[in-house]
Amino acid sequence: MTTLSIGIVTYRPDFRTLSQTIDTLNTCINNSRKAGSLTDACLIIVDNSTCKAVYNKIEQMLELAQNHYQITTRLLATPRNLGYGTAQNLALEISTTDYHLVLNPDVLLDENSLQNAVEFMQQHGDVALLTPNGRSEQGNKEYLNKRYPDLITLLLRGFAPQALKNRFRRRIAQYEMWDLDPEKIHYGIPLASGCFMLFRTPLLKKLRGFSEKYFLYFEDYDLSMRTHQYGDIAYVPDVRILHYGGGATKKGLKHILLFMRSAITFFNQHGWKWW
Repeated sequence: MTTLSIGIVTYRPDFRTLSQTIDTLNTCINNSRKAGSLTDACLIIVDNSTCKAVYNKIEQMLELAQNHYQITTRLLATPRNLGYGTAQNLALEISTTDYHLVLNPDVLLDENSLQNAVEFMQQHGDVALLTPNGRSEQGNKEYLNKRYPDLITLLLRGFAPQALKNRFRRRIAQYEMWDLDPEKIHYGIPLASGCFMLFRTPLLKKLRGFSEKYFLYFEDYDLSMRTHQYGDIAYVPDVRILHYGGGATKKGLKHILLFMRSAITFFNQHGWKWW
């Protein structure tokens, strides 16, 4: 028997995208059951919205998924916006599965992604964390994996005008690991994106999930750094996702300030690299 839990954190989500995410999850779970890769799966949504109308809408969506696809679902409401990592940890706390998937509400999965992911983890016991092959809404390659950042590259990538980014294109490409063949398996990935992180549940619990020092941004980098103590991080190209997410600079001043605060926390904890 192989079991999987999926943790999704929402904050006033786009319901259309969330519905698509749930639908693709259901398809993946059913395909994995038919293939014998999974016996049971539980979808846990933690809602940070603190809005009854949002909670009720998500509850209706989960009821439809549970009745139609016969999967177990849980919906938790937080008393206030706890931030991404802390809310994800609430889903982890009630998980008793073999594997736990940290997933964003704006990620759509290819129909065979979960099957390929679980089978890979079963065959590679030294891998602690699996990271996927991502595409953007426009179909472009998303470079979800990163090398350890330096402050200047982060600032250039996040806040510089396009003309200046073009001047430092090689530097940004090095950070985003453009040199890796996207159609080959790669081990030793330094940092993985929090939009899709597949862990062995006991190991993620041993790590105590995400650090609550981070409200938003860099919590995935911190978790990646701590994961290396216990196993490898692997990029698996046959685990394909479509990611609708955007960067902090596209979301306004509040997100820029959150990004900067979390960056300082990360560098203070793991070591500053300026250039």
